[in-house]
Amino acid sequence: MYKSILITGGCGFVGSNLAIKLKSKYSDTRIIAFDNLKRRGSELNISRLRGSGVEFIHGDLRNRSDLDLVGPIDLLIEAAAEPSVLAGIDNAPDYLLDTNLIGAINCLNYAVRHKAKIIFLSTSRVYPINHLNKVNFSHGETRFELLSDQSIQGCTLEGISEQFPLTGPRSLYGTSKLSAELLIEEYSEFYGLPFIINRCGVLAGPWQMGKVDQGVVVLWVARHFWKKDLSYIGYGGSGKQIRDVLHIDDLFTLIVDQMHNFHLYERSTYNVGGGLNNSVSLSELTELCQKVTGNRVHINKVFDTRQADIPVYITNNTAITAVNGWAPTLPVERTINDIHKWICDNEVSLNSILN
Repeated sequence: MYKSILITGGCGFVGSNLAIKLKSKYSDTRIIAFDNLKRRGSELNISRLRGSGVEFIHGDLRNRSDLDLVGPIDLLIEAAAEPSVLAGIDNAPDYLLDTNLIGAINCLNYAVRHKAKIIFLSTSRVYPINHLNKVNFSHGETRFELLSDQSIQGCTLEGISEQFPLTGPRSLYGTSKLSAELLIEEYSEFYGLPFIINRCGVLAGPWQMGKVDQGVVVLWVARHFWKKDLSYIGYGGSGKQIRDVLHIDDLFTLIVDQMHNFHLYERSTYNVGGGLNNSVSLSELTELCQKVTGNRVHINKVFDTRQADIPVYITNNTAITAVNGWAPTLPVERTINDIHKWICDNEVSLNSILN
């Protein structure tokens, strides 16, 4: 088993959850959480990490020398990112590109130097907006629904597969992650870097500091908890836009299987998400949050669609499931309940961040 595992973005939602769960499962393994603490609320995870026996290192991936603080490792889980699809559109793209691309390059060089394996957490937003907007769907009562008649390769009733086209603009965020994916393949070919790439869809669960442009499930639960207004933005303000949701615990199960069976997944890229059975529209999410919290909130309707938005995204997990049988097990309702409980248990500390 691995003696030392580095998790970048270790105080973020994904990184902190993976670090704590891995330390609980592998108590004798050195687990290092590396983070620059830029995202508001990430500082709350430091005590959680240290209390679980995870080593925390305050560092920035943009600075190559910061990684030298870590020392030798066997596995790098690259979970660091500026994850906003809107980043660089309304402001300068420097931090986004420096973190997601230059930071990734520094990680790759570090992994090669220590002969470590890498599991890279990418995103479904590598798929271009123009192609995703050509996906055929119907207007159901509460959601947009994929149609069986699709002209785009890689799109079926089960969702978007790895065969979906990659040509065209996709957002600066998506481009930075796809660029990192391409570099990983080059490093594998010329430096022998062992890698697995997971293109994750919407991830959700406790300890995610949700905002409008990322962490929408947590944002929705939090706004209902504190009785704050919400908005259906775009598509006529219908709230029918749909995404699939993957619970962080299901992602952890996959990561563990990939760690133990690295050779089965190695040198491949997979779409990883909740799938059709765990898909939800904003309208449906509102109803679920009302049920869990017991609160109703005012929903504003914004008719204009935001730049870089898409009406439908559902992950086709066929390829990843075929490797060793992994599939999501936790429904959206469970995810919402877990988030609600987390907010209830940490209301004081979360009030200034999520309220």
